[in-house]
Amino acid sequence: MNVKRFVLVGLLVYLAVGSAAWAEGYLATDLQKLPDLVFGVDDTGFAVSTPSYRLTTGKAYQLTLVSTGKREYAIHADDFFNFIWLRKVEVGDVEIKANGLYEIEMEREGKATLVFVPIKPGKYRIYAKGLDAKGAVASIEVK
Repeated sequence: MNVKRFVLVGLLVYLAVGSAAWAEGYLATDLQKLPDLVFGVDDTGFAVSTPSYRLTTGKAYQLTLVSTGKREYAIHADDFFNFIWLRKVEVGDVEIKANGLYEIEMEREGKATLVFVPIKPGKYRIYAKGLDAKGAVASIEVK
């Protein structure tokens, strides 16, 4: 009986006091605008404008993916897309609200803006499928 009481009291204290990792307030406000990630900044159409990003879990970010139109880019971010809370994607005058992303395909010049909150620390890649070995890749580190 004492063990159950101890566990119950400990749980109540934890819930009442909280955890340092818990966020306060609405996480998707006070966006930090990241430098655009432009695919195809060199003559070959492979290089990206920003080779790396450093983010923090629980903070809201805005990242605009831009295609120069020099190639078709099927943009993937595998695990990164799985470990963000996606608020919206903006393409032109269209705002898309979805639970997640698999791929953003850009067949010509254009841009898509992601608004999101990273939820899991780690090291990730965002890349153009099939072109990453040629330089169409950026790293994302989430602390």
